[in-house]
Amino acid sequence: MQTSPLSTASAPSSSSHAHDSQRHRFHKSWGADLLDHGACRFRLWAPGQQALALRIGGRDHPMNKTQDGWFEIVLSDVEPCSAYSFVLDDGMVVPDPAARAQAADQHGPSSVVDPHAYRWHSSDWVGRPWHETVLYELHIGTFTPQGTFAAAAERLSDLAQLGITTIEIMPVGHFPGDRNWGYDGVYLYAPHRDYGTPDDLKAFVDTAHRLGLNVILDVVYNHFGPDGNYISAYAPEFFVQDRATPWGASIDYRQAPVREFFIQNALYWLEEFRLDGLRLDAIDHIVDDESDVHLLVELARRVRAAFPDRRIHLTTEDVRNITALHERDGEGRALLYDGEWNDDFHHVAHVIATGEDRGYYANYVEGIWRKLARSLAEGYVYQGETQPSGDGKPVGERSAHLPPVAFVNFIQNHDQIGNRAFGERLTALTDTATVELLTALLLLSPQIPLLYMGEEYGETAPFYFFSDLDGKLGESVRNGRHEEAERFGGFADGKTADDIPDPLSVETRHQSTLDWDRRERMDGRARLDFVRELLALRRRHVIPLLPRAGAYSGQVLAADDGLVAIDWMLGEKRLELRLNFSQDRRPIPAVRGDILFSWPLRTHESLRKEGELLPSSIAFALG
Repeated sequence: MQTSPLSTASAPSSSSHAHDSQRHRFHKSWGADLLDHGACRFRLWAPGQQALALRIGGRDHPMNKTQDGWFEIVLSDVEPCSAYSFVLDDGMVVPDPAARAQAADQHGPSSVVDPHAYRWHSSDWVGRPWHETVLYELHIGTFTPQGTFAAAAERLSDLAQLGITTIEIMPVGHFPGDRNWGYDGVYLYAPHRDYGTPDDLKAFVDTAHRLGLNVILDVVYNHFGPDGNYISAYAPEFFVQDRATPWGASIDYRQAPVREFFIQNALYWLEEFRLDGLRLDAIDHIVDDESDVHLLVELARRVRAAFPDRRIHLTTEDVRNITALHERDGEGRALLYDGEWNDDFHHVAHVIATGEDRGYYANYVEGIWRKLARSLAEGYVYQGETQPSGDGKPVGERSAHLPPVAFVNFIQNHDQIGNRAFGERLTALTDTATVELLTALLLLSPQIPLLYMGEEYGETAPFYFFSDLDGKLGESVRNGRHEEAERFGGFADGKTADDIPDPLSVETRHQSTLDWDRRERMDGRARLDFVRELLALRRRHVIPLLPRAGAYSGQVLAADDGLVAIDWMLGEKRLELRLNFSQDRRPIPAVRGDILFSWPLRTHESLRKEGELLPSSIAFALG
């Protein structure tokens, strides 16, 4: 292995397409990047270091210090899978924070990866449009008993046949240990080794595309996990010293190399893995108010510019209920981000289903039917009002001017199940009729619907929080679960914090794995048929109208005492919802269109003949 005569003076370009359509790679500024003819460039931003060396093949190679704190070197004859590390000037050995793979755990060396090795079978895939989206959120480690990309790929045809159009994968960036939700990632460019290789993830995406499925990846750009992040040892400027997030040190996005680390990470996943979009986690903790252009704005602009010929979808999670990131142009196209996870809709639906009023659910108890109707008609529940359990400051902005497809609605997701003390799904918290009412409401309303893995067949197994940390970090995780449980419904009668499953036990993860056999049982098949029917109706009747659903499309006709009636104008068509959560027959504003769906039996007849809804019933009409 020899130092290459290739110049190391210039940084790699931010994006590059492969020479043939079956191979895709991204040239990144950070870390190891295989070049032509077996050469490999290694780069690290280490402004806190006077000297730096690359350790590879049993030798240390002094790196060249260039400008603005960068060190780099180009070596020839570097083989894929070669293990490498960086040696700091005090002798400390650290992995590559932008490694495409880790050779072993989070503390050991990184591994050189050849991004050209995988040959794509679906390179002509450009993605499905956003308005067709039906999201299915899954966790690779518990989606199948094997917990791998390869095993998950084998189940994708089941989802495509059901009517799912988009898979959303919880974060896969390399995390400590062998089990985690993924939000403790420390190597954000490296798929976790227990899930499979980078090529295994590419094969998963390739399989999805051949089945007509989009794939979106959940990414975490607001913090690093607590174990294995060595960046502060050589680049303390990466972090803001006097500010922190709930999960660790706050990141200083004002630094150009830091901005590129995250923006290039987004471009890398979209180019090299052919992903169709990203979901950005907890963006309210991405604090960048002092920059001329906020990181989130620059990231979205760079992504839009890099892939003009593909349909790339960006979504966010944000408790602030803001709208600036989701505005549309004159033709209804997203300028920056396509959709926002709408926690407001979930919270009010959850209170209706369970009666829980602890933690943030307390903000959705009073005026519950008006809150549900407002969420369905306008997007957010809180649009500048104060919350009963809040700090007295207004929450949110007016949102009715956004189209319904700017909001991602759900009645379950990983947070709302897994952060509960005992990981209960909605099937364990309320009756079947209520679940089916809410499922129909979710899947036929004009917002973008999201199902959490197993929801389609009525999975009853819990989804717990689990991790693989030890020592003091492990104890902090256990203590944190006790505090978190209070915010997510509290404890069931007779239960205490001592009853919470140990988040560090491998058994807790095993108990969170889907029970695929349940799909074949009578109740599982019945729920699958119910969801399949709803998704078929959505595909035939609702989705074609969504591109014409513009500002102020929803009108609330009734919202009181268990009754909700809403009309949405979707272009020249009117989608009508009539919903009765009460236990009595109730008069409801008349429907003028043809009834698309009604539940349970006789709802259609009662609505047409008597102008009433049966107890616990729902109907959608189109006129």
